[in-house]
Amino acid sequence: MKSIRMLACAAVALAGAVALVAAPAPAAETAAVSPAAAQNVAATGPAATTPAAVAAAPQGTVTGSKAAAAAAGTGYWHAVGSQLVDSTGAPVRMTGVNWFGAETANYTPHGLWTRNYKDMLDQMAGLGYNTLRLPYANQLFDAGSAPNSIDYAKNPDLQGLGGLQILDKIIDYAGTKGMKVFLDQHRPDSGAQSALWYTSAYPETRWISDWTMLAKRYAGNSTVIGADLHNEPHSIQGGGGACWGCGDTATDWRLAAEKAGNAILAANPDWLIIVEGVDCVSGTGDPQCGWWGGNLSGVKDNPVRLSKQDKLVYSTHEYATSVFQQTWFSDPAFPANMPALWDHFFGYLQKGNVAPVLIGEFGSTLSDPRDKVWLQELMKYAGTGTSGINFTCWSWNPDSGDTGGILNDDWTTVNQAKQNILQPYLISPKAGSGSGGPTTNPPATNPAVTKPPATNPPTTPTTPSPSSGSCAVSYHVDNSWSTGFTATVTLRNTGAASLDGWVLNWTAPSGTQITNGWNATVSQSGQKVSARAAAWTSGLGAGASASFGFQGTGPATAPGGFAVGNSACTS
Repeated sequence: MKSIRMLACAAVALAGAVALVAAPAPAAETAAVSPAAAQNVAATGPAATTPAAVAAAPQGTVTGSKAAAAAAGTGYWHAVGSQLVDSTGAPVRMTGVNWFGAETANYTPHGLWTRNYKDMLDQMAGLGYNTLRLPYANQLFDAGSAPNSIDYAKNPDLQGLGGLQILDKIIDYAGTKGMKVFLDQHRPDSGAQSALWYTSAYPETRWISDWTMLAKRYAGNSTVIGADLHNEPHSIQGGGGACWGCGDTATDWRLAAEKAGNAILAANPDWLIIVEGVDCVSGTGDPQCGWWGGNLSGVKDNPVRLSKQDKLVYSTHEYATSVFQQTWFSDPAFPANMPALWDHFFGYLQKGNVAPVLIGEFGSTLSDPRDKVWLQELMKYAGTGTSGINFTCWSWNPDSGDTGGILNDDWTTVNQAKQNILQPYLISPKAGSGSGGPTTNPPATNPAVTKPPATNPPTTPTTPSPSSGSCAVSYHVDNSWSTGFTATVTLRNTGAASLDGWVLNWTAPSGTQITNGWNATVSQSGQKVSARAAAWTSGLGAGASASFGFQGTGPATAPGGFAVGNSACTS
């Protein structure tokens, strides 16, 4: 199912400035067919209020023995300067993905019409995504908002559940995979994106009360680590919409974020408060306008002030030409011009040790050659390891019309062009790293989350005994650098019988060590390597092919001795 939301671009005239184009980010999702003011707490985190002060801010420190920590971390997270750390003080980083749909009139994440939700989460975790951003609309919580477009034969345990209860199920299972989850108020109603965090039908009081309900619901469940307060606040052509630091309580997104953030922290002091930018901010330098939600330049003079400043994360959105043709893409200096642009909009916060930054959405169809360059350069800018900028790519779903997804249109196979670029920057989750815990009972209309026991491991699907047969293998190095590489292996069944539950074996070159794999379970002992079929590729019919990838250290030399069972494969 594919659907496209057409978004108009707004030309916003700023006082004393030339009118600039503020382009929306995609969030191209549509429904498929089939209370008191917060305390005015003095800012303790973003103390640097000028560019020079930001540049001079000292770097934060984390406990050295834990600096190499991987996976999604233990317990809840907080900030030390611009570094996120877990409950033990180990540095952590979100390298995640968006799974949208609950903010649409389907009132559930998309794709459940064709796949089981656990199968999808297995695949996400297997590919290396350690964090899940789950969008919702406030309308989801209305009595008449019934989930639809779900194949209950494939998802029998979702039968009869409401939208929020389905999110409970997804969150619970994500926790067993070691993933972290944060919620995103994507829009007030399920119809369209809103410039402000409220509408006449869903006022600000409802926005805050829904957030505090969710904060209480998931209190004690450390799989859920935060709240992305509102998706893409932005200005409106001709005037109006969201501003940053303008002082009007009806439109100043910074003041609203403080109000809601402090209300959430009063209900659940463990959560991260994720605050997106706006599109246009005057007086902070050029360009004054960028993507919806992407411009955080206003933080220099007007930082967000929370009751627990170490729970603050700033979030930006960043897109490519497939979403909108911004002027910087046609600059003759492209892509060398991009790091300075990113520094201006959001990077100064990370580099100046002000607060952690999250690139909450970024994506592209990669249909324009510049988009591949853009994505490669953005990932380089974000950096590798736990000290890099946090990110959740848009999107898991293929039905985002202007970006596509990590999945192809069949909702099963992976877009390897995208995955290969992202893979070196992913920090895989570690099953069982979430501490779980009880969920506070919400009102009777919203049954509590049923959290599996902490000792209960994720269910492993039974796979048939591996079969032998005729086969051919191709091997391609996708990316390489001084200490490692990523590669894709394609296995083709050249025989007449199906290869069920296949296991492909080969010999790794001396000095090569595989560290991660996706779309298959890849393991290594000495120089012997095996790749066991994923659930979605276990039955390989005659003439069919399956591809999987892996990341390794050492030389990228092509391996040899490929075989399925007792049958050697041709190359």
